[in-house]
Amino acid sequence: MKKFGYFALVAIILFMNGCSSKNEMAEYNKPAIYWYQKIVKSVSLGNLDKADEYFTSLQSEHISSPFIEEAMLILAQAHMDNEEYLMANFYLDEYIKRFGTSKKREFAEYMKIKSSFLGFKNINRDQKLLQDTISNAIYFKKKYPNSEFNPLIETILTKLYMAEYILNRNIVELYLRRDKPKAALVYEQKLKKSWLKDNEISIPKSWYDFLIEW
Repeated sequence: MKKFGYFALVAIILFMNGCSSKNEMAEYNKPAIYWYQKIVKSVSLGNLDKADEYFTSLQSEHISSPFIEEAMLILAQAHMDNEEYLMANFYLDEYIKRFGTSKKREFAEYMKIKSSFLGFKNINRDQKLLQDTISNAIYFKKKYPNSEFNPLIETILTKLYMAEYILNRNIVELYLRRDKPKAALVYEQKLKKSWLKDNEISIPKSWYDFLIEW
């Protein structure tokens, strides 16, 4: 009986392994629509890691599929909504490389600015991100003067200019506390050149809430 129980157990394990292997094999060589539907379903369930895996399969097996373009935008937006801005920008960069016609590039570049803007959470730690996003937004306006996204870009810029003003004001106060008036003067000049005024801005409790409240 013991021998019978042992062999039965081995048979069950082998059967389960065989089913598992069969299921894994079934995830190869599928039509493009299969992978696209898997991506959409995974995004809807909030499983972005799985959605990324399915996108890799879609791109590997169907390099010229028209589903790739839409899948990139879906994943970019999904990662943005999940506050995974580096991954969002990865998909947007790939989208620009592969499908960068004038209109599509304009949209993707706007989305990248929006992604960077939403990724800004700490005024002291994210100074480079702040400056880079301001520069990219200014460049976007010059590159696309008639863009439908420019009102949104203006809103982003205004928020970032306010953050920059408070940052410079904090730096002035820091240098004065450390008895470095010459260094403080550099940032005082920046404050004077700004179109913003001290009485127009108050330091927010949360930078994230301050920036995203439109």
